[in-house]
Amino acid sequence: MDILRLGSYKALATAALVGAMISGVAVSTPAAAREIQNVRSLDIAVSGMVRQHCAMGNIPDMDFGNLERRGLGIEARVAFDCNVPFTMTIKGARGGLTHTTMPNGQGPFGGVLPYNLAVEMPVRYPSQQTLSRSFSSRQLLAGGIISSNGGIATDGMVLAVELGQPSGEAGLLAGDYSETITITVSPI
Repeated sequence: MDILRLGSYKALATAALVGAMISGVAVSTPAAAREIQNVRSLDIAVSGMVRQHCAMGNIPDMDFGNLERRGLGIEARVAFDCNVPFTMTIKGARGGLTHTTMPNGQGPFGGVLPYNLAVEMPVRYPSQQTLSRSFSSRQLLAGGIISSNGGIATDGMVLAVELGQPSGEAGLLAGDYSETITITVSPI
């Protein structure tokens, strides 16, 4: 008899629960229905994000070969993409192509060959404009700065290095010359 009574209680409890659910559905109205009755416009907040990035492709080493020739220059196209406004800082380590062991030269022969670095890149503001800046190797010792002035860059850039005149009376001292140029991009 206890088993029969437990079964009866389950059946009664299930029937009461189903009845309450049916009557609740028939009687209840959505809470939001009262809010919509007199509304003529509705604001919906929609949001998302795109992460910022600035990326620069590899820049090949620029080897001028024999520095005794005049009017030497090299131009390189570099991949560059920055989806936020940015500042680019360009620094030269020595202020010119410098003799690796005797940077001050020797006697009448100089140890430094100055250069000029030009940067050209399309920048979008949203219309596209070309940003051009040029720096002497001496200016790059302190660091040359290029600002996108609120624009973004998506179409790369062109770097051009043009060699100047030797610093010594008799030309350059024989030997190897080098310079390291560092380009740093900082999103604003």
